[in-house]
Amino acid sequence: MAGWLALMLILVVAGREATRELNVFQIMELRSVIAFFMLYPLIRINGGFAAMKTSRPLQHIGRNLIHYGAQLGWFFALTLIPLGQVVAIEFTMPIWTAILAASFLGERMTVWKISAIVLGVVGVIIIVRPVTGEINQGQLIALAAAVGFGISVAMMKSLTRTESTVAIIFWMLVIQSTAGFFPTLYVWIWPSAEIWGWIVVIAFCGTFSHYCMARAMLYADATVVLPMDFLRVPLTATVGWLVYSERLDLFTVLGAMLILTGNLLNLKATDPVPARVGT
Repeated sequence: MAGWLALMLILVVAGREATRELNVFQIMELRSVIAFFMLYPLIRINGGFAAMKTSRPLQHIGRNLIHYGAQLGWFFALTLIPLGQVVAIEFTMPIWTAILAASFLGERMTVWKISAIVLGVVGVIIIVRPVTGEINQGQLIALAAAVGFGISVAMMKSLTRTESTVAIIFWMLVIQSTAGFFPTLYVWIWPSAEIWGWIVVIAFCGTFSHYCMARAMLYADATVVLPMDFLRVPLTATVGWLVYSERLDLFTVLGAMLILTGNLLNLKATDPVPARVGT
């Protein structure tokens, strides 16, 4: 999860810089194609393409089409509202993930897990401070993306029961690059040298952040892993302040304290999960 957090912080900056020049469809397509070559060494180490075969193709397709739509919304939102606000709204995601994991995956919702989610969501609300009648298009897009991410994460947790981490990422890249091929042809422009650099960063961070997330979910329940991701809200707000001079105020600090408190309560009350051999 530490790897996920670090890579996602870099990704928000790279995503905003790339959208200054390129359409979101093109960014997504280049990211998937380049990331495939980055993933290839791990594919070789894990048995080659033969080991990527799956008995659950429909689950992979469904999960990745939902995730693709959520990613599109996330990148669009980066161009419309502050970084901290995008990520803060995104953190309604654990609500949907926790509900789905408890309903369909059989994960147990404890008082500590519920408390962590509630404190995290309250912290997010304090940071965003929504005002009635002032919700704009960027906020609505970010919220829709959060719902999509929540469904996607719950489906990924289900896939980790039968699929390897590398196979999950492999099918994500194959399916999403196929989905975006024709829209990319329609909007294609040749990127500048600087933007090519940001695209490579997006490809690396976008791929291996998911690798880190999938590994984390292999060793712990989604309802344990996801509340830890709340830390990305104050961290992203700090990045927005340092890089883009976006506001970092007392409300952000207060929200971050609530988020951290929820995570500490959750981790303190969680029994260690034994490591799995050979995964």
